[in-house]
Amino acid sequence: MSPSERQLPEHALVRSALTLAERGWHVFPCTPGGKRPALRGSWQDLATADPDRVRAWWALAAYNIGVSCGPSGLVVIDLDAPHTGRPGGSPLAESGTDALAALCGQHGQPYPLPTYAVDTPSGGCHLYYAAPGSRIRNSVGRLGSLIDVRASGGYVIGKNSRIGKHSYTARDEPTPVPLPPWIVGLLQDNPQTAVGSPLSVPQGAHGTAYAMAALRDEARLVATARPGTRNDTLNRAAFSLGQLVAAGLLPPLAVATALASAAERAGLPAHEAQRTIRSGMTAGSHCPRNGLRRV
Repeated sequence: MSPSERQLPEHALVRSALTLAERGWHVFPCTPGGKRPALRGSWQDLATADPDRVRAWWALAAYNIGVSCGPSGLVVIDLDAPHTGRPGGSPLAESGTDALAALCGQHGQPYPLPTYAVDTPSGGCHLYYAAPGSRIRNSVGRLGSLIDVRASGGYVIGKNSRIGKHSYTARDEPTPVPLPPWIVGLLQDNPQTAVGSPLSVPQGAHGTAYAMAALRDEARLVATARPGTRNDTLNRAAFSLGQLVAAGLLPPLAVATALASAAERAGLPAHEAQRTIRSGMTAGSHCPRNGLRRV
């Protein structure tokens, strides 16, 4: 490829990287046409908002742009399009966008737009939010099927980067709004601090059926959780099911047994899994679901 042929894509990418750095976001080069960091060394340590460093990097190649969420003060909600083999995927969720809309409806909250948003080559979307004061960690499926979260210790691919013939395209570029408090509550390590009142569930036979379906779904999510997300997924499941135990909708032994079995399939050590299950269920028991009102 001649220098003249390379000039346009490199110019566009360095301009995009500089635009992101001007926002105070820490960027770093990823492999051209890919998502992996292209640095010799830790991308977390090397990501920068220094325009001179950015120009020097992107003068070397048409790198895609990585945005380091933690030092940029960002939490990014990654709404995925469904595809085969996606851990935690559900045939009931047509997309991450649908799953987030359902979560909003469940909590009586508006859909969290407008904010800075980027459409991804796979048909999904990245929603950027200003990080809260409390620490938010990366997670997969914690908010729901086809919803990932990138925060402290994570990164996303920035606008105008390309995968194959498709690019990351900025849909809206305002200053990211703060991550809604109710979502902050759902993502905190101690879920009992979540904002809002406990969710209502059906009563009687309908409530039992609802609880059993929840047990199956949570166990499936735990069993298919990826390394790095397994303990978070188990903690979240134990808390949610602990709420149903406290509401009298599930027997505690059945929940603990099902979660332990799922954790074993995911590859978690037994002693670690038991500790997380016990902690999560105890926390959930202090915030039982309301089983007195039909929904």
